[in-house]
Amino acid sequence: MKSSFLSADAGPAEPKYSETALRILEAAERLFVELGLEATSLRLITQQAGVNLAAVNYHFRSKDALFEAVFARRFEPWARDCLRELDALEARASAGTARFDAEAVVMCYVRPALALSKDPSRGGALFVRLFSRVLVENHRALRETLSREWGHLVSRYTEALGRALPELTAEEVAWRLHLGFSVMFHAFAGNDILKLFGRSAVSARDPDLIVKHVVPFVLAGMAATRGEGPSG
Repeated sequence: MKSSFLSADAGPAEPKYSETALRILEAAERLFVELGLEATSLRLITQQAGVNLAAVNYHFRSKDALFEAVFARRFEPWARDCLRELDALEARASAGTARFDAEAVVMCYVRPALALSKDPSRGGALFVRLFSRVLVENHRALRETLSREWGHLVSRYTEALGRALPELTAEEVAWRLHLGFSVMFHAFAGNDILKLFGRSAVSARDPDLIVKHVVPFVLAGMAATRGEGPSG
C-alpha cells in the first residue's frame, strides 16, 4: 500500500479532495474514533457518508488506505506547525531574542496542539482522540509510515530538549520527552480519568484549562532532579 503521507517539505499541507471523498473521510474519522479500525466496516462508512462501496474503492482503494488518509489529513498540518515552531524558536535564540529552555521547547508543541484542539475544521478534539487510539492500538502500517516519514519530528524535539537540559543524559532526555508529551497528548484528548470513580472537578474538555494545568506539571517533571527510584 503506497503511503498517503507527505514529507515535511512536500507540497500543500492537505491534498485537494472531491466533495465525495471529503464526505467519506469525515464519516470514516467519526467511526474510527468511536469504534476503532477493526470494528469499523466499509459498509458502516458508506452508510454514514451516503455513498456506495465503489466510491470508497475509487478514492481510497481499501479500508487501511482510507485510515491512513484520515490520519494524514489531520496529522501532517499539525506536524508541520510543530516543526515551524521549533524553527522559529531556534532562529530567535540564535538572534539572542529568546531563551532556549525547556519551557520554550514544550510550548513549541503546546501551541500547535492547542490550536488544533480548538479548531473543529482541522479535526479538533476528534482527531486528538483518534491519535490516542493510534498510540494504544496496533496499526502496523501506519506506525511504519509515521516512523519513516515523520521520525525526524521526534528527533528534532529530542535534540531541542537535550539542548535545553544539558545536564541530562540522552536516556533521561528520551524518557522525559516520552512521559511529558504522553501526559500532554492524553490531556488534550479530553479523557477525565477521575470521572470513572464519580464526580470530577476537572474540565478535561477545556483546552485552555488543560494548558494552564498541564504545562507547569510537565515542566516540573522535565526539570526534576535525578532520583534513585522508589525504595522498598
